[in-house]
Amino acid sequence: MRKTSFPPVVDADTRLLILGSLPGDASLAAAQYYAHPRNQFWRLLSALGAVELTALPYPQRLVALQALGVGLWDVVASAQRRGSLDSDIREVALNPLSELLATLPALQAVAFNGKTAAKAAPTLAASGLDILLLPSSSPALTTPFEKKLAEWQVLGRYILQ
Repeated sequence: MRKTSFPPVVDADTRLLILGSLPGDASLAAAQYYAHPRNQFWRLLSALGAVELTALPYPQRLVALQALGVGLWDVVASAQRRGSLDSDIREVALNPLSELLATLPALQAVAFNGKTAAKAAPTLAASGLDILLLPSSSPALTTPFEKKLAEWQVLGRYILQ
């Protein structure tokens, strides 16, 4: 089954862009980034101390995220995939990352949420932006939350507090 990513959540004040790979089935069904109840994305960002995003309805999460200077998108525009595992992604069409970055005047850093997304990092190496590789927030990566959070702490310097 061919699956398609969501539009980017960005504005002119985006200082940090977090890129995932491709939304999983729970996210696609809900039409929401990181909708799987065990995905730790919203919990990780909340733990950075800025805003308790997990308590907000999804539309307000996105507003609060943008108010912090954080944007979201995915590396993969569309792909064939059964289920939600990144290892099952096939026949990939990539999103035009460089074109999006050119529209973000305040952008300072791009963070890749997981190893699959991070495969696109070399394409942005010449951008002059800080490139950050993060452990996946997905429940498929069974690393304890506290260990993931320790690595996600690097995002704090780009988030407006």
